[in-house]
Amino acid sequence: MDQTSCERHAGVEGISVPRRIQHRFLIYLLGLASGAVAFALPIATHAADSIDHSEAASIFQQADVICTRDGGKLWGQSLCGPMLLVDPNDRSVVANQADADGVLKASDGVFVGVLPADQPLSDTTITWSGTRWCELLWPWPMREDDDMRHVTLAHELFHRIQLDDLHIEKRDGDNAHLDTLDGRYFIELEWRALTAALQASTPESRRIAIADAILFRAERYRLFPSAADNELALESNEGIAEYTGVRLGLQTHEQRVAYAIRDLSFGAESASFVRAFAYSTGPAYGLLLDQAAPNWLDNFVATQRTKRLDQRLSSALHLAAPDFTRLAARTAVYDPGGKLRVKEVAREEDKRKKLIAFKATLIDGPVIVLPILHSRMEFKPQSLVPIDDIGTVYPTLTLRDNWGTLIVEDGGALLRKQPEQATVSATGFDRTTLRGQGFSLVLNPGWSIQSGTRHGDLIVSETVKKVP
Repeated sequence: MDQTSCERHAGVEGISVPRRIQHRFLIYLLGLASGAVAFALPIATHAADSIDHSEAASIFQQADVICTRDGGKLWGQSLCGPMLLVDPNDRSVVANQADADGVLKASDGVFVGVLPADQPLSDTTITWSGTRWCELLWPWPMREDDDMRHVTLAHELFHRIQLDDLHIEKRDGDNAHLDTLDGRYFIELEWRALTAALQASTPESRRIAIADAILFRAERYRLFPSAADNELALESNEGIAEYTGVRLGLQTHEQRVAYAIRDLSFGAESASFVRAFAYSTGPAYGLLLDQAAPNWLDNFVATQRTKRLDQRLSSALHLAAPDFTRLAARTAVYDPGGKLRVKEVAREEDKRKKLIAFKATLIDGPVIVLPILHSRMEFKPQSLVPIDDIGTVYPTLTLRDNWGTLIVEDGGALLRKQPEQATVSATGFDRTTLRGQGFSLVLNPGWSIQSGTRHGDLIVSETVKKVP
């Protein structure tokens, strides 16, 4: 994932998501406002003890094998570069090379130190101590299976060179339509058709399945006119990164196809598709394009904002425009008996009840308002709940800004689109301990809790300094 490319790793408690999806989407960083984060923290320099140096060296060697094997052929540039393994418990780091500013210290063939508190804890790309790093949280690399580890290494190494070197933008898009009944249903049908295409034994059966996938996608875009541009944004970012991970992390066509099908299966089991979908569609469309148009990446950078993966594949195969008169018949092929539709209807009703509860506590009831100034966030993307055009509920969240830190463990925070602000419930909030129902606040010096504009509301605001 990546807007500065944060992603995915470790178990997610209390959410029914397969281990791989849990592992890959735990933490995500987002710079919500322009400008640097307004924190001035010291850089710690003591040696790291919690990360086994030989195991770290093994990870670095595996990454080197992956990018050396590619030799820069896929993107015209090697993925090899600076890597940091970070223990989130104590921020100790082990790196594969020295940093430009000389903060890290050589030890046992690696370089060790401590990541300062103003840097994100996530799988991401960071620029720190004069060096642009691929950062990975420890100890996930040693726990996961080989295929997942190698795909993820290649995915993250790609993100490090994605923007500055390859000029591939890091965009997300507002894909809230994928939390609706029809949005979810038609992307799940698309995934089933893509799976059939990847498993096809003949070119003709593959072509039919691809046409079905594109038909289901076209119906989604017909129902949600803004969906095409929004999905394009994330697929051109995370979808392409995951495709790169599969292409370079795995050596054989059979391995890659099996992993792409695995991605499609895990995607369908995710609690939310809003940000997770591109990890499933990217490898599937990418591998099918490799067969249909082996040089399809040659013009990708130039057309990244204008040409979707489905359009590229349709053009490569010279497919006719989707025929919506066949939609019902083709739907029945991939959802025999309508069981998938029944499941999604039940989920929609459950979501409706949750939205009523969230609106009562985070919109209609008394709230604490926190301004979005220069924010950084850590959250679980598969748990997000969009609320109409108002904003998105984050059931768990760590939000850092000029005013301090908000930690939401249970209950949720609403991040509004306009005005840009976060709200949590003020009901039961203790202004002495700064704890509320399922969340806690830590305020920086110069900030305090004041009365809000509505009765019962509170707002975090900067303390006005008295002039002598």
